[in-house]
Amino acid sequence: MPKKLTIKQLLLLAFLLAGLVPATLVSFLSFFQAKAALKKEITHDIQTLSQAVANDVARTIYERVQNVDSWSHLSIMQEAQIGDVDKRLSVFLNELKVSYGNTYRNIYVIDAQQHIVAASSPSQIGQHTPALKHWFDIRKASKNIKIGKLQDNILPISAQLADENGQAEPFLLVAEFNWENILTILNASAQHPTASALFSADNKILARSATWNEIAGRHSLRVVSEPLNSPLNIGWHIAIKKIYSIATAPTDRLGWVFLALLVTCILFAALLVRPIARMITMPISQLTEFAKNFRQKQYFVPPQKGPKEVHTLSTAFSRMIKELAQYEADLTRAAKLAVAGEMAAAMSHEIRTPLGILRSSAELLQREKNLSQDAMEVLGFIISETERLNKLVSSLIDAARPRQPIFAQHDLNQLVNNCVALLTAQAKAKKVNLHYASQHPMMAELDIDQITQVMMNLLMNAIQILPENGHIEITLAESGSDMILQVADDGPGIPSGDQPSIFEPFFTQRAGGIGLGLAIVKQIVHSHKGEIRYQTSKMHGAQFTITIPKKRM
Repeated sequence: MPKKLTIKQLLLLAFLLAGLVPATLVSFLSFFQAKAALKKEITHDIQTLSQAVANDVARTIYERVQNVDSWSHLSIMQEAQIGDVDKRLSVFLNELKVSYGNTYRNIYVIDAQQHIVAASSPSQIGQHTPALKHWFDIRKASKNIKIGKLQDNILPISAQLADENGQAEPFLLVAEFNWENILTILNASAQHPTASALFSADNKILARSATWNEIAGRHSLRVVSEPLNSPLNIGWHIAIKKIYSIATAPTDRLGWVFLALLVTCILFAALLVRPIARMITMPISQLTEFAKNFRQKQYFVPPQKGPKEVHTLSTAFSRMIKELAQYEADLTRAAKLAVAGEMAAAMSHEIRTPLGILRSSAELLQREKNLSQDAMEVLGFIISETERLNKLVSSLIDAARPRQPIFAQHDLNQLVNNCVALLTAQAKAKKVNLHYASQHPMMAELDIDQITQVMMNLLMNAIQILPENGHIEITLAESGSDMILQVADDGPGIPSGDQPSIFEPFFTQRAGGIGLGLAIVKQIVHSHKGEIRYQTSKMHGAQFTITIPKKRM
């Protein structure tokens, strides 16, 4: 049979699952959403970079085309027709090359026979050059700018010269663009772990950064720019690659962050769940111990802490336990009274008849003359003892078979006055001061005979137990819908160890008593839906407080 889990274990499991499952789902969903967004942002950044590089390359080449086109229209180019005899054109071309720094390797003019007429480098003048290998044309206004094949990091850009009337002449202006400028742009944008390359329209590599070959064999993220169309319309494009593991490093770090958050949530839930589970289960455990110890008569205060529901359960359970204890006490009392009833039933037939005969015989003998003093004393003992036995039988019958109260409106103040009047002589005989401050009429629904029996019983007990010059104080008051009646004295009181048993049948502290008086008093008070309790009086004696409702419920 599988082992059953405790409430604490179930709560721990439930809290951990309640904290772990949502935290895991939220963490994974958040991570994948963030990863997708971050990857999109990284791709966008690389796309932006590739487009920026493409724009730089396009601008650089276009500026070179613009240079050649504008130079070809200058009037100084007419010097080529006379063979640049005074070298003015060569000086001008040299100044152009120097002014543009490392942009051009050489600038020169050739004639129809491929001889160099003028050049930025004087040593080249007069030399024969091979025909330029044509690659493509770029249309500029009324002429085409020819782009030669890229060779040895030189991109030849040439334009046909024109005379003053705009007519084409057999002279060609050639500017050798230093392709290293394009490599510089690519290298500037391709810091490790990024690599960039310039591709032609037919997807051949024209230039690449120094890191391109290093990254080529590794898993990378590649983004291609828009073609270098306007204003060149040549279809070149820039491709940028970034090592995938490095490109996605932010997302990996984000994953570790989410994992750390998840672990933190789990640890926090584990740390938080223990005191919460303890707060819930401890009162239940205490309540269980309370129930166990109740059966062993080891009473203690039920748990008062914990959640509202547990506190309510504790209160209800405590009340149930107290009521059970009361029912148990009532059952014990009822059992004792049942025994008393059986005894009374037997005594009523078997004892009262002989007691009556003994009493009558003793009374007849007392009328005889010439009886000795000892005989008269013995007869007195017989009469008093038969009277005491008869009262014992009557008390047992009253305790075992109490009659139902007959309710009617009566003045409780007058009832107390009558009881005090009946017992004043007996109190004076013992020199006991019996005091009651008469009140205005206080009406209540009660059985006047039974409440009179209650008052007489309490007052007679006090008179019998008090020493000479003792004091009895009776008070009567109204409290809302109840009447409060108190009988207090300055006698020895009742020891604390005996107080829980004073209303039990057959419990007595007085020699010769049978212990049914207070049991009958409590029985009558309860039949009136009231309560009676004992406490030490202000005079350090005994005090009985009776609370009965003014009207029947």
